[in-house]
Amino acid sequence: MPNALIDTAPDFSQPIAVLKHCHDRIRKQLTTLQNLLDHVPQHGNDAQAQQAAHSVMRYFNQAAPHHHADEEHDLLPMLRATATGEDAAVLQKLTPEILAEHQQMDSLWHSLNRQLAHIADGGAATPETQLSPQEVQQFSTIYSAHMEKEETWIAPMAKRIFNPQQMQQLGAAMQQRRGISA
Repeated sequence: MPNALIDTAPDFSQPIAVLKHCHDRIRKQLTTLQNLLDHVPQHGNDAQAQQAAHSVMRYFNQAAPHHHADEEHDLLPMLRATATGEDAAVLQKLTPEILAEHQQMDSLWHSLNRQLAHIADGGAATPETQLSPQEVQQFSTIYSAHMEKEETWIAPMAKRIFNPQQMQQLGAAMQQRRGISA
């Protein structure tokens, strides 16, 4: 019997809920990243900072690329193939923006990942090796606006226009991408 007190992820039979759950996890990791900006100058790269850095790195090096691939290779193409009228017009406008944001976030992440690796390794905190507040802010701002766009326009559209077979196809592709057997 599932424990109602434990926050569990939706399963792949609900692919849009899985994508939303990913957004919630991204928000938590962005908060951790922001918290590191305050923590490291006061406490250095202590055990807490190392653990936090590892957590953020693990998420954005493993789960986030899958999430972006879900959108780029499955969700958006399926929507473009299905959408008509106003939905098609919205997709035509938003798809290039979403893809460009993925590239921006990936580029920023490569820089932040190097900075976090120094923290995760417990190296001495120096001005040259500390997290860049500007990059953390830019990364968080782009990601937050990006998720808002997807939750406002893309997810509701998919829920509205996908039939059960399309939802199953999307969920199966997402599950396969993660190497999870059905």
